[in-house]
Amino acid sequence: MTGPGRPLRVLVADDQYLIRAGLVGLLEVAEGYEVVGEATDGAEAVELAARTRPDVILMDIRMPRMDGIAATERILAQTPPPAPRVLILTTFDLDEYVYGALKAGASGFLLKDSGPQRLLAAITAVGSGDALFAPTVTRRLVEAFATRSGGEGAGDTVRAGAAGLEALTGREIEVLELVGQGLANAEIAWRLFITEGTVKSHLNRTMTKLGLESRAQAVVTAYESGLVVPGRNT
Repeated sequence: MTGPGRPLRVLVADDQYLIRAGLVGLLEVAEGYEVVGEATDGAEAVELAARTRPDVILMDIRMPRMDGIAATERILAQTPPPAPRVLILTTFDLDEYVYGALKAGASGFLLKDSGPQRLLAAITAVGSGDALFAPTVTRRLVEAFATRSGGEGAGDTVRAGAAGLEALTGREIEVLELVGQGLANAEIAWRLFITEGTVKSHLNRTMTKLGLESRAQAVVTAYESGLVVPGRNT
């Protein structure tokens, strides 16, 4: 979606003026980002996304007229390729929001108190095609997947994957553990002293071996296999 030297085009959607203004101000002074629009609710976000074709949308969840999850679903369903990457920003780390954002197709989920550097890193990560879930909400993500019977077989897929960890190499297991902790590919690369491309290759091979269809299922597998233990690893 982005080319060399081209800034990431970002749409900001939040109904609270001070928060929206703060996000816009942060992006305007940071290098590599261009704010293409501001939306005060989900419905306006849908309209602006169609008109401005952003690379990344910073999307609040609780907004009037249309919430961020519904707006995300509408935008991704209506936008021709390449679709924007949606980074959900919220004060609430409740499991229904994590599940809803994930089901709607969000590429990332970050709490608003994460700090400016973490936010900018998250925007860059999702803008480059990565998926990002804050470490503080990965447990909620697992609970949402594990407890919902309507997961279209996700639970069976994950259990089968957890039973097949012996098929993974040592490096693939390391990558899976860090994915389970909610780290982005860039962070995993830094931790393991390898390139982001190598991280993606390891993760793709891992998901193929375990029969997983999404990064979220990889997170669940990391928990159910014992690679990540809530309260110990994260």
